This record gives sequence, C-alpha cells and structure tokens, in this order.
Amino acid sequence: MSKATINGIQQVGIGVKDANEAWKWYRKIFKMDVPIFQDSAEAALMTRYTAGKVEKRHAILAMNMQGGGGFEIWQFTSRTPTGPAKKISWGDLGILAVKIRCKDIQETYDFMKSEGVNLLGTPSKNPIGVWHFYLKDPYDNVFEIEENQSWFSKNKDLTGGVSGVVIGVTDIEKSVPLYQCIYQHSEVLFNGTKEWEDFAPLTEEQESFSRVILRSSENRTGAFGKLLCQTTVELISVNNSAREKIYKGRLWGDLGFIHVCFDVNGMKTLRANLTDSGFPFTVDSNNGFDMGKAAGHFAYIEDPDGTLVEMVETHKIPIMEKWGWYLDLKKRKQGKTLPNFIVKMLSLNRVKS
Repeated sequence: MSKATINGIQQVGIGVKDANEAWKWYRKIFKMDVPIFQDSAEAALMTRYTAGKVEKRHAILAMNMQGGGGFEIWQFTSRTPTGPAKKISWGDLGILAVKIRCKDIQETYDFMKSEGVNLLGTPSKNPIGVWHFYLKDPYDNVFEIEENQSWFSKNKDLTGGVSGVVIGVTDIEKSVPLYQCIYQHSEVLFNGTKEWEDFAPLTEEQESFSRVILRSSENRTGAFGKLLCQTTVELISVNNSAREKIYKGRLWGDLGFIHVCFDVNGMKTLRANLTDSGFPFTVDSNNGFDMGKAAGHFAYIEDPDGTLVEMVETHKIPIMEKWGWYLDLKKRKQGKTLPNFIVKMLSLNRVKS
C-alpha cells in the first residue's frame, strides 16, 4: 500500500448565489484569476449532505499563481442557497475565516481600503508575531490577510492564494490530532488561552479563547506542492459559552465556507488511517470524479464537530485546454513535484479583473 502524503491546502469551497459575480470580486481583490476548471453538473455523490436530493451546481476552481490554495466557488443552480439562521459568532463551529498570504501588510491594507473593502480593524500582530488583519467580502465571509514568507513565484500583485484556515471547534485537544497528524500540519507554532487583542474586531464582547496554530512542513510534495506552498491550520474554541455549528440546518453548498480541501496522494492509505482514527469517509468517489476537463478521486470526512474536510487526489488536469494539453498525473511518481515551468503554464489561462 502506498504512503499517504498531504501536499497542501488545495482549495476552500465557498458557497455563493452567483459564482461569476463572486469570482469577479475575488479576481479584483485577491487576484484569484487563473481558472483550473469551470463546470456545471449534478452533485450526485453529495446527497448525504443535500437532504437526499441530487442538486445541480456550477463550480469554478480559481488559483493565484504566486502560490497558495485556491477558491472552489460554488453556486447551486437547482435551488436558492440559504445563509445561516443567525449571525455567525467568532468561535462558532466550522470554518470561520480563510487566510490569504500577502507580501506587505500595510500596502495591502491601503489597497483594500482604497477599493472600499469592508475592513475589520487595522493591521496588528498575532501571537507568533505575524502582521495580519481581517475583512469581510460582499457575501459576509471573513478573510484574514497575513504577511507570509512562503511563495511559489512573485509578480506585482499584493496577495497570493490561501495560506490557511481558522476553524472553530468544541474541544481543541480532540481536534488537534486530526489536523496535526493525519493532515500533517505537524509543527505547533502556538498554543495558548486568553482574551486576544487581535480578535477584538471579530467579537462583540470580551471573551477568552483557546488558540492553537499548526503549520505544515516547508518541504512540498505532490505534483502541485510547490504552488500550494506552506499552510497553517488555526483552531480556536470558546471557554465560557457554547457555540453552534455554522451549517446547522443547512446543506453542503449553501452560503459560506463549505469545506477545506487537502491535496493528497495515497488515498487508499489515507482512508485506512482516517478510519483507524475514527474518521471514516462519509463520501467517496471511488476513483471517479470528473469536473469537466479535470478528473481524480475525492472524498470527505467530518472533523469532531462535523466540519467537512475534503481530500482530492488529482489524476488529470488541463494545462492549456485551448491547445488540448492535459496532464495525466497517474503516470507520475507519487509525491514528485512538477517542474516549475509546467506549473507556470497555468498562468496562460489568466482572466483579467
């Protein structure tokens, strides 16, 4: 049986009402301007999370070629997606924020301010001394912009792709082993509990939070490991009050951060490891997903609080669709990264803001 490797955060799923409108905003503000695929189809394998009914959807996977994970922008086309029943509180259970890497925090903040972005507070340092700030997109999703040293390439754009996620959990001690051991964010950068000053723009009253920041290895693996870069998973829990699940009473694909997706190799080994750890696959494509011109094997689990975690082992991907150039990754040695020049060819598909 092959070894399971986690190559990075491939993407975060974002449920929106209008995928093309949302993508235009993400291109302009975050430079998520390179489409890997755009596909309309039925989500036939996700009925466990769509109330037993096969729903139709349109999806766009977009990347920033400076490095980091992408956005999988989802829009139901067979139903109207719903938002949370009540306002999401910082510390609720699920994906609370998506981290975006930047080169210079003040320059990025000034740019976003000039574009009228809904900024939450001003730049400050987190517990490990990294400058960051929070914002909301037009769809009420929270993003954390942070200075970062892990890049695939650099151009004039201020931001790169996804550098991590913030996940609300009930019990950090129960959640850490999944993300640290199975999903290989093994380095503990921080572990502490108190009232955090940098959380002030996100909370309506002073509260104490437990907070753990985990980081993946800087050694990148997998075909697109260099592009995905180093990432962090930040887990937070509230000590003095109960929190609700962000997707309580709603469907996968409804508005908000749907899932975090890890790019993997060795899915069969990973399935065995997760099952042994008490996290069996709840959805498994069994080697057979086809997203337009991309194909591979995807699966889902639920973390201890029911937050959806996706895994994708990519088998085929379009490098230049208009030239009929597709890359068959099944023929490559597991864990081997692609030459930089091949990965950079994806930038030829860039869509202007």
